[in-house]
Amino acid sequence: MDTINTEHQRHALITGTSSGIGAAIAGQLLAQGWRVTGLARTPAPHSHPAFRGIAVDVTDTPALIRVLAGINDVDAVIHAAGMMCAAPLGELDAALSQRLWRLHIEAAQILADRLMAKLPRGGRIVLIGSRTSSGAAGRSQYAATKSALVGMARSWAAELAPKGITVNIVAPGATDTPMLNRPERRASPPRLPPIGRYIRPDEVADLVGYLLSPAADAITGQQLTICGGASL
Repeated sequence: MDTINTEHQRHALITGTSSGIGAAIAGQLLAQGWRVTGLARTPAPHSHPAFRGIAVDVTDTPALIRVLAGINDVDAVIHAAGMMCAAPLGELDAALSQRLWRLHIEAAQILADRLMAKLPRGGRIVLIGSRTSSGAAGRSQYAATKSALVGMARSWAAELAPKGITVNIVAPGATDTPMLNRPERRASPPRLPPIGRYIRPDEVADLVGYLLSPAADAITGQQLTICGGASL
């Protein structure tokens, strides 16, 4: 497996780039000189010459596989696409559980499985998780998928460490994105963290950027939480 050449323009594939955390990560990496391929159902808000947007529903497995077959080189894979829903026991929607699993877990599996061989030594896989992965009342369906990310990421990290590829999770608390006030989470509204404000998408993007840097070569298999004290 090749080693990253720092003289070439690094390439990141990011899901969920149409808004929120995915858009913030894409914007920061573009500003840092990365080339970015963004996957989203709707066009992404980036007009940068180093940005290529591809309209695809990442839960459509055949469509996602076709897109990934056209990716010839990649230095970082970042799965930021996600959705939030909330419902108490007795009101759980089985179809919604399947949708969450396909988006958070199956899409991540396909991304890593199809692109792992294209990642060089020094490559990165970053999954956007959630601080609620350990459980939260009224959010069992969502928390279950974010919890599954942890075991999956740690397993991949153990497999890929000898290849010099790291796998980590960035787990934000309530983040100031359009998803924060979507109707799907009405049964369990967000709570303001102790710092007195919600997490900003650019703060999540900064942490992702650090994990992509050479300074983070020795960090793998970890879930890094950024929650403004909400976990205390």
